[in-house]
Amino acid sequence: MLEKEAGIVTKNHYRSKWLAVGMAAFGIPMGAAFGAALGNMSYLSIGMLFGIAIGINVGRKKDKDAAAQNKVLDFEI
Repeated sequence: MLEKEAGIVTKNHYRSKWLAVGMAAFGIPMGAAFGAALGNMSYLSIGMLFGIAIGINVGRKKDKDAAAQNKVLDFEI
Protein backbone atom coordinates (compact mmCIF):
# COMPACT_ATOMS: atom_id res chain seq x y z
CA MET A 1 0.00 0.00 0.00
CA LEU A 2 2.78 2.46 0.85
CA GLU A 3 4.63 1.54 -2.31
CA LYS A 4 1.63 2.09 -4.56
CA GLU A 5 0.42 5.33 -3.02
CA ALA A 6 3.57 7.08 -1.77
CA GLY A 7 6.41 5.15 -3.35
CA ILE A 8 7.82 4.21 0.08
CA VAL A 9 9.63 0.86 0.23
CA THR A 10 11.74 -1.16 2.68
CA LYS A 11 15.51 -1.64 2.41
CA ASN A 12 16.54 -3.78 -0.56
CA HIS A 13 12.94 -4.04 -1.77
CA TYR A 14 13.79 -3.56 -5.43
CA ARG A 15 16.86 -5.80 -5.23
CA SER A 16 14.74 -8.69 -3.98
CA LYS A 17 12.02 -8.07 -6.54
CA TRP A 18 14.36 -7.66 -9.50
CA LEU A 19 16.43 -10.70 -8.56
CA ALA A 20 13.42 -12.89 -9.33
CA VAL A 21 12.49 -10.89 -12.43
CA GLY A 22 16.04 -11.04 -13.78
CA MET A 23 16.22 -14.78 -13.24
CA ALA A 24 12.89 -15.40 -14.95
CA ALA A 25 13.01 -12.83 -17.74
CA PHE A 26 16.70 -12.90 -18.61
CA GLY A 27 18.26 -15.96 -17.04
CA ILE A 28 16.04 -18.77 -18.28
CA PRO A 29 15.97 -17.59 -21.92
CA MET A 30 19.73 -16.99 -21.91
CA GLY A 31 20.35 -20.39 -20.36
CA ALA A 32 18.09 -22.10 -22.88
CA ALA A 33 19.94 -20.35 -25.69
CA PHE A 34 23.32 -21.45 -24.28
CA GLY A 35 22.05 -24.98 -23.83
CA ALA A 36 20.61 -25.21 -27.32
CA ALA A 37 23.68 -23.69 -28.93
CA LEU A 38 26.09 -25.96 -27.09
CA GLY A 39 23.89 -29.05 -27.24
CA ASN A 40 23.78 -29.54 -23.46
CA MET A 41 20.89 -28.17 -21.39
CA SER A 42 22.98 -28.27 -18.23
CA TYR A 43 24.14 -24.81 -19.33
CA LEU A 44 20.73 -23.51 -18.27
CA SER A 45 22.25 -22.74 -14.87
CA ILE A 46 24.85 -20.41 -16.42
CA GLY A 47 22.06 -18.31 -17.91
CA MET A 48 20.33 -18.22 -14.53
CA LEU A 49 23.49 -16.78 -12.96
CA PHE A 50 23.61 -14.03 -15.58
CA GLY A 51 19.92 -13.29 -15.00
CA ILE A 52 20.38 -13.07 -11.25
CA ALA A 53 23.34 -10.71 -11.70
CA ILE A 54 21.35 -8.49 -14.06
CA GLY A 55 18.36 -8.44 -11.70
CA ILE A 56 20.43 -7.61 -8.62
CA ASN A 57 22.17 -4.74 -10.41
CA VAL A 58 18.91 -3.25 -11.70
CA GLY A 59 17.33 -3.59 -8.25
CA ARG A 60 20.34 -2.05 -6.53
CA LYS A 61 20.12 0.99 -8.81
CA LYS A 62 16.41 1.38 -8.10
CA ASP A 63 17.07 1.05 -4.33
CA LYS A 64 19.75 3.74 -4.59
CA ASP A 65 17.31 6.04 -6.43
CA ALA A 66 14.63 5.46 -3.77
CA ALA A 67 17.16 6.22 -1.01
CA ALA A 68 18.16 9.45 -2.75
CA GLN A 69 14.50 10.49 -2.66
CA ASN A 70 14.20 9.53 1.06
CA LYS A 71 11.55 6.92 0.31
CA VAL A 72 13.12 3.96 2.14
CA LEU A 73 11.98 2.63 5.52
CA ASP A 74 14.74 1.56 7.88
CA PHE A 75 13.98 -2.17 8.02
CA GLU A 76 14.24 -5.14 5.71
CA ILE A 77 11.70 -7.89 5.09
